[in-house]
Amino acid sequence: METRKLGRTDLNVSLICLGTMTWGQQNTESEAHEQMDYALDHGVNFFDTAEMYPVPNRAETVGRTEAYIGSWMAARKSREKIILATKVAGPSNMAMPRGGSPGLDAANIRLAIDASLQRLGTDVIDLYQVHWPARHTNYFGRLGYVHDETHVPVAIGETFEAMADLIRVGKVRHIGLSNETPWGLMQFVNAAESAGIGRPASIQNPYSLLNRSFEVGLAEMAIREDVGLLAYSPLAFGALSGKYLDGQNPKGARLTLFPEFGRYLAPLARAATQAYVDIAGQAGLDRAQMALAYVNTRRFVTSTIIGATTMDQLAANIASTQITLTTDVVNAIEAAHENHTYPSP
Repeated sequence: METRKLGRTDLNVSLICLGTMTWGQQNTESEAHEQMDYALDHGVNFFDTAEMYPVPNRAETVGRTEAYIGSWMAARKSREKIILATKVAGPSNMAMPRGGSPGLDAANIRLAIDASLQRLGTDVIDLYQVHWPARHTNYFGRLGYVHDETHVPVAIGETFEAMADLIRVGKVRHIGLSNETPWGLMQFVNAAESAGIGRPASIQNPYSLLNRSFEVGLAEMAIREDVGLLAYSPLAFGALSGKYLDGQNPKGARLTLFPEFGRYLAPLARAATQAYVDIAGQAGLDRAQMALAYVNTRRFVTSTIIGATTMDQLAANIASTQITLTTDVVNAIEAAHENHTYPSP
């Protein structure tokens, strides 16, 4: 398994990162443990979770994913074998383990980290990420930015200082961002350089053949500032496997169970997916592996976050690192992108 440097840290993370947001909802604790065993045995040393997982968020399951990882680390004595990432949620009406009204102020961040450390059964988080911004901006399916003069968010400076304090007291090794914009990324970078601590090591945003919006403003910044992308939803919730084409709704599949994530099944998305499925078929490639291989080879990507509900899916996703895309395949993908540019931001 190839490894890549995590920002300007001394950590080398596997090209494939094990995503965990189905554990506790679609996957049992024993299934989660089986996935972690397999991933570690196949060179994956980077696991990503969040305080609010599993998704969809529910009061009766929130925090369960971190607890599953904690029980696995305790049973396998494996904490030192992995690089562990989790996230603190931004403002939301969703259920959170810390209770109350979650936010990115200092008090909430202290509550969140202590609760995550307890569930995970560890003393330190390797990468602690801001799950989404406190301000109203364009993320979670929004392509364009609409300014809201009436909204007064927690200042990025306060959030940054609270995160940097976690490094100072030894609860966190490095800071990361998620669902951030170019402006937000540079605010954190500038704050860190002024403080001499807490420089963002990564940015976790969606990136796939159905959503390449990261390339517009953030790709250059990821490279020049050494804040590499941790690409989430690289298969667009499984849509790029083609299993939802022609009106199919496979039993137990994520978008069958949770149609609220339907932006990957909109008409424009289906047309784009068909184009990529056709390219894979003509090249004799597995559809999902081709989509992952494309993400894996982007210079601005540090790690590709894969998620799976079955062991067969997990094995195939990890094996995507062995796929080499020919120039003809890449050219065909770029031509399809010109015709289907942002079907699922």
